[in-house]
Amino acid sequence: MIRVFSHYFYRQSVLRVLFDLAFFVIAMAVAFVALAGAPEVLLPRAGTHVLSVAAGVFVINTASGFYQKNNNFTLSQALARAAVALILALPLAYAVFTLLPQEVPNRESIRLAAVAGVAAVVLRRVYVAHWGAESLARTRIMIFGAGQAAQVVGTTLRQSDPNAVIVGYVPGPNERETAVATDQILPHTDKSLSDSAQGLGVDEIVVALTERRAGSMPLRQLLDCKLSGIKVYDIATHFEKTLGQIKIDYVNAGWLIFGPGFNQGGLRTAVKRAFDTLCALALIVGTLPLMLITALLIKLESRGPIFYRQERVGQNGKTFLISKFRSMRCDAEKDGRPVWAAANDARITRVGGVIRKLRIDELPQLFNVLKGEMSLVGPRPERPFFVEQLTQQIPFYAARHSVKPGVTGWAQVRYQYGATIEDSQEKLQYDLYYVKNHSLFLDVIILFETVFVVLTGKGAR
Repeated sequence: MIRVFSHYFYRQSVLRVLFDLAFFVIAMAVAFVALAGAPEVLLPRAGTHVLSVAAGVFVINTASGFYQKNNNFTLSQALARAAVALILALPLAYAVFTLLPQEVPNRESIRLAAVAGVAAVVLRRVYVAHWGAESLARTRIMIFGAGQAAQVVGTTLRQSDPNAVIVGYVPGPNERETAVATDQILPHTDKSLSDSAQGLGVDEIVVALTERRAGSMPLRQLLDCKLSGIKVYDIATHFEKTLGQIKIDYVNAGWLIFGPGFNQGGLRTAVKRAFDTLCALALIVGTLPLMLITALLIKLESRGPIFYRQERVGQNGKTFLISKFRSMRCDAEKDGRPVWAAANDARITRVGGVIRKLRIDELPQLFNVLKGEMSLVGPRPERPFFVEQLTQQIPFYAARHSVKPGVTGWAQVRYQYGATIEDSQEKLQYDLYYVKNHSLFLDVIILFETVFVVLTGKGAR
């Protein structure tokens, strides 16, 4: 794992991005030398064109899901995503290189070379996504513990990290019951934990003890492991970096208080507010025709208001009225009792079903962003009725209200629509990760992934 601005990335995902960018830049440099000559004169003039197209391809591939850590697409899915990426990227490359200076020789050939380079990058992504090229670097992980917590860690690693190799489990000195298979437990030796880990070529140790009373954790041996270059993580940090979650069952208030993160400040708030305002204005202008068409269709299908306004809980527990396009019948809650939306909800209109799937119903919230009641990215605002209920039943639920709610969020791009207490707890774990690690960099990542969610209809109801 690689940590950038408090957010963890899988090494393989970073390598994919760097390879694509380097491939395109090198391919264009070769094309310039072969077709135009005098690279020391030409490259400074065309460098911005190359970097612009490379950045565009990065955004398109990211939105298409090609840089996700587990993109086990079928061949048809990979080809469909590649087709969409090519439809967007090829005209972009051709248009950008049309702007080359007139004195550049073989301009048309250079444009075609740029198009070919972009096509090669995207098609290679299809190969990697479908046939799954082997990782160049596996991470060998030892789990210290053999109880229920260790079993959960092992299951998480196998499901979420294809590059993780679990070398085995080491039972804690006070663990009397094991939950992992006997053949996965490393045999006891007279070697120290540090010597055993080095002998097995371990890169990381995850401390996942079910029993953590005094004497259960060999701190000196774990320190020796760390001093020898082996990374040592507690179970809460493991879930944070592996799943992008703060697992409530394995975290305590002390870890939240004394650990890094949860940084607030005037500069951070001002930058985020400026970013929200500029992006919201741009999105409103860009989607205004779509919003007008949506409003007309809603009006034609059923009687009632075009917009649906509802009280939600915002930053510091303050309530505000959220605006959305109406996607349900006007009598959706005729008994006055709040109800979560369900899969195939009969209250949703035909137009509502389409705009909910494409997330068009959320667009009026951009005006809430302009008013400062919401941010583009943050935990989704919930209704006061549900907030009161969830605060009583789920630990740390109120912490999500320390930042502005968002039109989209980390939980929305990582988890499907939640309609139960259990779903709300799962989503809270993602929200806590965002509140702890939020930055403008993470906001941009979430916006990219939101495009992917919208294109695929993931989790819509």
